[in-house]
Amino acid sequence: MKHVERSPEMKVLLVGEDAALLEGLAQSFAAVGYVPTVAESLHEGREVAADSPPLLAVVDREFAAEASGEALAIPLAPAGALVLYHAVTSELAPISPTLQRSVMAELTLPLERNRLLALAQHVQERVRATGRGRRSTPPEQEAF
Repeated sequence: MKHVERSPEMKVLLVGEDAALLEGLAQSFAAVGYVPTVAESLHEGREVAADSPPLLAVVDREFAAEASGEALAIPLAPAGALVLYHAVTSELAPISPTLQRSVMAELTLPLERNRLLALAQHVQERVRATGRGRRSTPPEQEAF
């Protein structure tokens, strides 16, 4: 995984109860230049994202199945994406069709950690390619 230059669009929100897994993911994201934030509940994740919308929200599938409306209410940066994850041993509860359509991917973590990092990089490249990221206006062109 290549290291990418930091920008305001490189925030990642990790939502779940497995502290060890989320800490490992946060370290992996930080190592390649992303700014990870960990939340223990969907409500906390929504509050954190309201202040600074993440490029990628990685949410425990169990949380999303129990409260799909709250998972969908997490604000994302322009062209951002929602990703669900579950453990290898967890039983998969059904999720709403609306949530299914809104999710970019569903991963088994920690087994697919490299795929998650690749998805984050793909979303970052999509933001740059579409021009949906924050644009820096030179001072001489700013409106007063």
